[in-house]
Amino acid sequence: MKFGFTTGSCAAAASKAAAYMLLTGKIKEKITIQTPKGIPYTARILDIIIKENMVSCAVEKYSGDDPDVTKGALIYSTVSYESGNGEQIEIDGGTGVGRVTKPGLDQPVGNAAINRIPREMIKNEVRQVCQITDYKGQLTVVISVPDGEEIAKKTFNPRLGVVGGISILGTSGIVEPMSNQAIIDTIRIELKQRRLQGFSYVAVSPGNYGLDFMKNKYGYDLNRSVKCSNFIGNTVDMAVELGFEKMLITGHIGKLIKVAGGIMNTHSREADCRMELIAAFAAKEKVNPEYISEIFECVTTEQAVDILKRSGKLECIMENVAERICYYMNKRAGEKMKMDCIVYSNEHGELARSKEAEEWFTLLEREQEQ
Repeated sequence: MKFGFTTGSCAAAASKAAAYMLLTGKIKEKITIQTPKGIPYTARILDIIIKENMVSCAVEKYSGDDPDVTKGALIYSTVSYESGNGEQIEIDGGTGVGRVTKPGLDQPVGNAAINRIPREMIKNEVRQVCQITDYKGQLTVVISVPDGEEIAKKTFNPRLGVVGGISILGTSGIVEPMSNQAIIDTIRIELKQRRLQGFSYVAVSPGNYGLDFMKNKYGYDLNRSVKCSNFIGNTVDMAVELGFEKMLITGHIGKLIKVAGGIMNTHSREADCRMELIAAFAAKEKVNPEYISEIFECVTTEQAVDILKRSGKLECIMENVAERICYYMNKRAGEKMKMDCIVYSNEHGELARSKEAEEWFTLLEREQEQ
């Protein structure tokens, strides 16, 4: 699979080209930078605008085989002369680059959401141009992404408190296809932010369906909760590390039945024994073998739940499922956090909750009133 280059690499390449054209007066249609990974990146320079005191140009974001929402976006850099006694190279964000409004992110509140490594890349590349041209004055670099505000709606930025656009990211300068680490890093940021806000408890859900269920069923807006995707075990690990005392997970039976079997990464390529687990829980309650045979033929867990309901044992089976979910999550946490869960299905609503999940409604209600 082909790798791509981060928004940070694109910003650094555009900045180097703009600085070169500003300080030499020569057009630059290609530029090469060195990524932190050690892989050189040669970028085509687009939409060049040259004026007396500034140069603007763009690099198109290439994501390789990664389904990145920023793929094809134009990352612009405008480099201009600056007078004063400050740092030689000042960096800021323009249109379509987000601004940090909450603590716990890579940049402090108020700064443009251009992370530390991309900032270093931009400075290093522009500084090289200054050295080559023997320029000792100051320059201002402004990174912008014309479509950034619209693209950001498809990212975690609104939840993280980055407003007005995308973030300029990348620690290696390289985009690796389907990077799980990027998702885990985002979960860590959300957990860290919540902990910095003083909360010792956290509600998590694998995705939007869990959040929608809580809102529609109980009227609780879990906008401050954390989406853990398939990485339930990693989320528990990070929550323990950050000092949380209790966690509630709300999820569809299709995801959480796997956790009831001790599976902590619920992606289908990691493990898909949903029907086997449901059948095992049914067998424990002495469900008629004919129903269990039907369960093994099911394609979806919704179908399996229908069968359990026909068997008359749905309620007691789901109580056992909720108990085992909490058991395995507590085990993963090393008994350092109190775990609760709510399991639901699209057709049947709430299927089960752990014994002390009721306490969460009081906690969440108080939080919403703040």
